[in-house]
Amino acid sequence: MNSLAVFLQGLVLVAGLIVAIGAQNAFVLRQGLLRRHVGLVVAFCALADALLMALGIWGLGAVDARLPGVTTVLRWAGIAFLLVYGLRSLMRGARPGGLQAGAGTSASAGRTLAQAAAFTLLNPHVYLDTVLLVGAIGTAQPAAQRPVFFAGAVSCSLLWFAGLGYGARLLAPVFARPLAWRVLDLLLGLMMLALAWGLFRSAA
Repeated sequence: MNSLAVFLQGLVLVAGLIVAIGAQNAFVLRQGLLRRHVGLVVAFCALADALLMALGIWGLGAVDARLPGVTTVLRWAGIAFLLVYGLRSLMRGARPGGLQAGAGTSASAGRTLAQAAAFTLLNPHVYLDTVLLVGAIGTAQPAAQRPVFFAGAVSCSLLWFAGLGYGARLLAPVFARPLAWRVLDLLLGLMMLALAWGLFRSAA
């Protein structure tokens, strides 16, 4: 697999995981609508993702060196998760909902950062997504290609949060419409199933 394909694999995987209705995305969108501490929130969310993904990609490799077979188990767990996630996305596409950003009161930079940390780090799915799933697929890449995969994954995270925060006034009316989420969820479901198939082929 060439470097561009590996880069795109990382980007598409994270796109499927991060682009979904959730508390963190609603918080980033709300801050963008309010135009309050947008840069701080975007930077924190993207940096947290990068650190957790790096821990998964390179930390799991160190664990596997001491406990052979760990990444193989996680890879199969990743396949199962992708299948379930993809099917759930397709189901959400049949029963869509709009993203409600909501209004908010003024808050200091410190309080805003604490809220961003809570939405990011207190969500158990963030560890499953970034550390375990991205890590399992990242460690499946040849060692020389892992930084490329990581770059693709981090690029997607940064672009998404920056687009969501700074483009909030343009994005909010679109994603408040159930039809927009229906199309998005259907596309994400298909991407997740395709990634599960690709991971299965590499593990088989």
